[in-house]
Amino acid sequence: MTKSLWITAARDSSGAAIDIEIAGGRIAAILPTGGKIADEKPHLDAAGRLVLPALVEAHCHFDKTLWGQPWRPNSAGPTLRDYIDNERRILRGLDVPIAARAGKLIEHCIARGSLHFRCHVDVDPEFGVSHVEAMLALRETYRDIITMEFVAFPQTGMLIRPGTLAVMEAALKLGVEHVGGLDPCGIDNDPVRHLEAIFDLAGKYGRGIDIHLHDKGELGLWQIERIADFTEARGMAGRVVISHAYCLGEARPARLERIARALADNGIGIMTTAPADGPAPPVADLRAAGVTVCMGSDGIRDAWSPLGTGDMLERALFLCLRFDWARDEDLAAAFDCVSAAGARILGLRNYGLAVGAPANLLVLPAENVGDAIARRPQERTVISHGVVIARDGRFLS
Repeated sequence: MTKSLWITAARDSSGAAIDIEIAGGRIAAILPTGGKIADEKPHLDAAGRLVLPALVEAHCHFDKTLWGQPWRPNSAGPTLRDYIDNERRILRGLDVPIAARAGKLIEHCIARGSLHFRCHVDVDPEFGVSHVEAMLALRETYRDIITMEFVAFPQTGMLIRPGTLAVMEAALKLGVEHVGGLDPCGIDNDPVRHLEAIFDLAGKYGRGIDIHLHDKGELGLWQIERIADFTEARGMAGRVVISHAYCLGEARPARLERIARALADNGIGIMTTAPADGPAPPVADLRAAGVTVCMGSDGIRDAWSPLGTGDMLERALFLCLRFDWARDEDLAAAFDCVSAAGARILGLRNYGLAVGAPANLLVLPAENVGDAIARRPQERTVISHGVVIARDGRFLS
């Protein structure tokens, strides 16, 4: 497939009318609309549509999705432990391979404009690295279209499940990019030993860290402070992410200011799904303090919930609804959380609508990013490395 293309009569996020030249899968030129266009390249007439950089899904669990399967009501009990145990029962009974379920979901997410993913993959003594192996193979299938990095995630606990650390290390040896963690206090009941273990693994293999932290209140805040201490002591600034971090939404202003400063100073990112109920990280305050905040879908139609669409524009909408963001600058901030901020978390180079950047783009009928979030039109054209790979909600390649 050719990776050379002209996108004509498009508009960028500022409203400027532009033509975009793509050569060798990268953006070669961005010119005012109306200039001379070479005829030898294919043309895509944007007809005034908005062109944006491809979206970033910074936290998902593709290996556990039930996408494409019959409707399954949520059957879990009320606690986090109940959800984990219920999920294990369901996954044991599945006869549809990860490649079939996750592959369909990945293509669905691509068709909605996401081309960059961080996927948390379950590892434990029961499943071993089977989920990792399946996702590595799936990544190979889509390697020319998307970027996808993995986190070795101890969903059933780490210290409380003997053998889990060894399986996590095996996953890193297979090429997983990040060490995961899960509620050092609330699940593993030994926060210092938990953090020592995951930071030791990360240091040994030169990997990043992404910790699920659901613990709320003072317990959660104390753990965030310890994570910042470990990050500084181990020289891992810019390589640690805390996912969920509900407790930040419960911190008093002075405490939040201190923690936000520690997060910013150590380059620790925060991932939020913008939960509809309960506390959530105060995104505006964190961003103002210099903390990078990204977004993810978390589970998409799985044993935890039958909900989720994998549409990151919808996720940005959830953020606006959660915090009553309605001004254009707020909507732009929400879009940043599903695009450039996510790209920084994932360490993507040359991301964006700029000359020299990979031509990974989303074209859709919207006036600006606020309109795109508000209406979320499905008439989307998705371009990966200069090739149209999805149109109007359908994956083409």
